[in-house]
Amino acid sequence: MSHALPSHRSNGNCQSTQSQIADLTDSLRDSKVHLLLAASGSVATIKLPLIVKALSVHPNLSIRVLLTPSARRFLAGQAAEQPTVSSLHDFPSVDAVYFDEDEWKEPWKRGNSILHIELRRWADMLVIAPLSANTMAKIVGGMADGIITSVVRAWDARGELDSDVAMNTAMWRHPITAKQIKTLSDEWGVGKDGQGNGWFEVLSVQQKTLACGDIGDGAMMEWTEIVKVIEDRLNLTES
Repeated sequence: MSHALPSHRSNGNCQSTQSQIADLTDSLRDSKVHLLLAASGSVATIKLPLIVKALSVHPNLSIRVLLTPSARRFLAGQAAEQPTVSSLHDFPSVDAVYFDEDEWKEPWKRGNSILHIELRRWADMLVIAPLSANTMAKIVGGMADGIITSVVRAWDARGELDSDVAMNTAMWRHPITAKQIKTLSDEWGVGKDGQGNGWFEVLSVQQKTLACGDIGDGAMMEWTEIVKVIEDRLNLTES
């Protein structure tokens, strides 16, 4: 199966924060399904363009991408499977890509909207794939030091948030990881059957040869399975 990715097209975040928020607010009434698709600093970020491409078959889906600074380093055009971040704009479903610096581009003044709050209001679902060990630790600790962690910290617990952990096997097997997963899955979780009272779902990791050369668990779920989860949760059907 071919997974050709779009060519580079320059499309930087030149708008002011308030202009970005105005566009976001206008799209609340577009009758589309709204997905926030986030990636943090893991080599599995290179699968993000494939996820977006597969989801772009749904004309009723609007995607807004959130990237940490570390995630951006995996999408710098250094290989065919690692196109530039700006090329994400070429997919028809992608309406915006946000970075940490988009939150406070200019000094805030009373009456201005706040980007991470408006993103939370806009989204029907947030998916973090991959969720790195570092970002997972921040989320469990309640930190809000970037666009992704700020959206999660402000998330309405009645909405759905799915995450797909990706890290080295040694990091996955570290005792602190088990404690953090317990918080996300048991204390905040939606339950094994999806019928729990929680709001956070941790998708299963897999065992494979990792980018570092180690063989073990901790790898992100296959990107095709992530697509299926999103389509199922959002009731998307291919047109």
